[in-house]
Amino acid sequence: MTGMTAATAVRQARTRLTRLLPAAADYRDLRSSWKGDVLAGVTVGVVALPLALAFGISSGVGAAAGLITAVIAGLVAAVFGGSHVQVSGPTGAMAVILAPIVAAHGLGSIALVTVLAGLIVLVAGAVGLGRAVTFIPWPVIEGFTLGIAVIIFLQQVPAAFGTTTPAGERTLPAAVDVVIHADWPVALRTLGVVALVAVLMVGLPRIHRGIPESLTAVVVATVAVLVLHVDVARIGELPSHLPAPVLPHVDPSALSSLLGAALAIAALAAIESLLSARVAATMSPTGPYDPDRELTGQGLASVASGMFGGMPATGAIARTAVNVRSGARTRVSAIVHALFLLGVVYLATGPVAEIPLAALSGVLMVTCFRMISASTIRKIVRSTRSDAVIFVVTAVITVTFDLIEAVQIGIVVAAFFALRQVAKRSSVTREPIPGPPRRGDEQIALLRLDGAMFFGAAERISSTISAGAGNSTVTVVVIRMSHLGMLDATGAHTLAEIVADLEARGITVIIKGVQPEHRRLLDGVGVFDSLRHERHLMDTLDEAIEHARDHVARVEH
Repeated sequence: MTGMTAATAVRQARTRLTRLLPAAADYRDLRSSWKGDVLAGVTVGVVALPLALAFGISSGVGAAAGLITAVIAGLVAAVFGGSHVQVSGPTGAMAVILAPIVAAHGLGSIALVTVLAGLIVLVAGAVGLGRAVTFIPWPVIEGFTLGIAVIIFLQQVPAAFGTTTPAGERTLPAAVDVVIHADWPVALRTLGVVALVAVLMVGLPRIHRGIPESLTAVVVATVAVLVLHVDVARIGELPSHLPAPVLPHVDPSALSSLLGAALAIAALAAIESLLSARVAATMSPTGPYDPDRELTGQGLASVASGMFGGMPATGAIARTAVNVRSGARTRVSAIVHALFLLGVVYLATGPVAEIPLAALSGVLMVTCFRMISASTIRKIVRSTRSDAVIFVVTAVITVTFDLIEAVQIGIVVAAFFALRQVAKRSSVTREPIPGPPRRGDEQIALLRLDGAMFFGAAERISSTISAGAGNSTVTVVVIRMSHLGMLDATGAHTLAEIVADLEARGITVIIKGVQPEHRRLLDGVGVFDSLRHERHLMDTLDEAIEHARDHVARVEH
């Protein structure tokens, strides 16, 4: 028996591992879709180039790291991920969370943090935690997105004003400080570059939607700066080849502090990647995604990125949406996107080095506005007061405190409101005894439990039952449990106390209609032991009422 169990476990583990690995089925539609996939890959590569550079700089890791991440992580996640059309790489949310880590631990810590975070995400996918993202409420996701957009915009203010971010300051006060103490002769030059990029990114799609507005805007701004000899900061020298992969140096003294940062990065990478994959699945006809495989793929992508000197990667919603809209049907499009950027590394780092930092700031500032959906905000605000509160709280905490804390607190607030709604719908109703009335029926209290009896509602239900049985003429209480949807340990323990209290007062308790899934819990906390007799546990209402009437008749005689 033990041998059979072990063999079954091995087969299940092998099946699970096989499901997480690349397969020929990933490319079954390639014969008919390869042209569209290649074109989509080139298109999204053009869109991804300025974003990869900008997010690398915004995170404090550097433009080269952003480009390396887009190449290495984009390729690995495309092959091993669980979505057919997901495009991965550096993102705004990751840039936001990396910036304070770079400031606190130095640039040398990023490789180790990236690999650690990747391993954590990899393990999460291997043990099947991919479905956990479904527990994050919609208002939390949208509040988180709004907060990230605001932070990314604020992070670009120093570069837009031609200066650097004040060391040690949070994003909001740092942006305010930069504006107050701006060197306007310098700021007017960089703000002019930002304005040019913004105008082009907004105007070009109105001329033709096929124009890659972000790349075109950056190219035009770069040419204008070179031709007019405008003195603004540039990206600077970039590597003309990929570095050799190396394992990051592990400093035992710093490992404990970096582990917390790695956990935060892993949580963000998992959330953002799964949300992006879920959105892609609704946009694309390629079918559903595998959340566990997506996590393993993203974990491997971050591990590989860290070994090559990159930063943590996630699924990128904006680039994924461009990929789908461009006609992608298989993961070949994301592979082509990574190879396109690899070609930039080997063939075009000279021109890329001349791009003004202010131009990339302009790209990100416009991207921030596109991340914010006014219609979505209106829908949430008009839905319910509790959802509006969850949305606002998550957004505010994201901007003022911490991204992961914002999601955690948002989920807690959402859970509080959800439990309050469940508690409100939980009730105790005294029902009339069915059928023609008989003598002594006034001594029977028929009570029906509805909704849920859990820690949030147990005390109120207890008070209601005690009040319903408090009439001096009541000698038998019948508790109907067939309508009870949810029961937890607190609710079961409270019910045991109610039964014991009523029996101690000389009131007979009969319980009717215990559902099979509740029986073990009720028995474990002693509800059945508190009953006067084991026959006081009934399956049908007629049986319970008849037994109650027999009790009343025996007491009267």
